[in-house]
Amino acid sequence: MDKYVNEVLYNWEGKPLKGAKKMIEKYDHPQEATVSRLIWYHNGPWKHTIVHRDTKPHNFPHPHPDFLEQTINYQVPPHLYDAIAAFDGSITLERTKGEATAMCDLEAMNMLSLNVMNDILTGRYDVWTAKEFLAQITYKYLKMGETSPYTEEFLFPKQFNTADPGICYFQ
Repeated sequence: MDKYVNEVLYNWEGKPLKGAKKMIEKYDHPQEATVSRLIWYHNGPWKHTIVHRDTKPHNFPHPHPDFLEQTINYQVPPHLYDAIAAFDGSITLERTKGEATAMCDLEAMNMLSLNVMNDILTGRYDVWTAKEFLAQITYKYLKMGETSPYTEEFLFPKQFNTADPGICYFQ
């Protein structure tokens, strides 16, 4: 796998290449590798991590490329999905799987996004206050080198059995 991963990364460049190398340094080589992505399972606090070769432009809270996708088990009540969509378009929720995924360019920013998502869902912040809070923490992290508990670890308990397969109407 190591040789194949190196061959894959030979054609990568910029921030995705740097991000992939950072994830390899932290979590060792991925369990899966394709021409366009590397995948780790159960790495650190994550259910899975994917580093994508191709980026998506994202302007919240500042212009940056999204390519680092990280997922946790998290059950979000369906009536709150719109609030999370309004908060950050780079958070995706999968009700059937019971997952929340953040996609950014830094692991710390994915951690921050999911921690603030939890604050919205538990009523600590409304969407607009959450956006301002995330922007402040991001600015301090990127421009001043200040870490925060929000960027270092999850500030809520790990969730289990989060899948929601839905209601069966017939067999």
